[in-house]
Amino acid sequence: MLQITRFVFNPFQENTYLLYDDVSLDAIVVDAGMYYKEESEAIDKFIADNRLHLVMAVSTHMHLDHCFGVEYLKEKYNVKLAANSADKELGYALPMQCRRFGINSIECGLSIDRALCNGDEIKLGGSTLKVIHLPGHSPGGIALYCAEQKFVIVGDSLFKGSIGRTDLDGGDHAALISSIKSGLMSLPDDTTVLSGHGEPTTIGFERRNNPYIR
Repeated sequence: MLQITRFVFNPFQENTYLLYDDVSLDAIVVDAGMYYKEESEAIDKFIADNRLHLVMAVSTHMHLDHCFGVEYLKEKYNVKLAANSADKELGYALPMQCRRFGINSIECGLSIDRALCNGDEIKLGGSTLKVIHLPGHSPGGIALYCAEQKFVIVGDSLFKGSIGRTDLDGGDHAALISSIKSGLMSLPDDTTVLSGHGEPTTIGFERRNNPYIR
């Protein structure tokens, strides 16, 4: 069974998720947002305390607040970055993204080591995470769906009562609405939605209450 721990990191209050299999102790970090030194130390401590083996870093999309800590993980744990290739230009442009927000912490762009496409699967111990492509917030936005444990990690595509912004580079409002309706609203109502910011929700709650997709 997968265990999920949420960390809230960086000035954007971004949700970083660490998932690990409780038998193999293999782990992945989704949306590594560590910006401050103590945030990287918190990830390191959790990995060490639980004797985890980090096998991959995954980005649901390549906006700066979800990528601050990727290079740290790649260097310290010798892991690869998995993301959708439609966001590769955003990865290369991370220094420019940072400058727009007055941040100078990233000097080099990020490249994607493993391209994740719609329908791909990530195996973690005995569990499977299915990749759902959700263009709109960014061209390469993805979600990770675990049918067995009824949760989906959606990045910034869907929030409780809201959706991701589409005024950034590569954003497309119509595409995002279409992605949510076809890629997420087809999931069971009792699926827990783990977003890139804020608290969890469920597919059923959003189906009934989210004004953007009703």
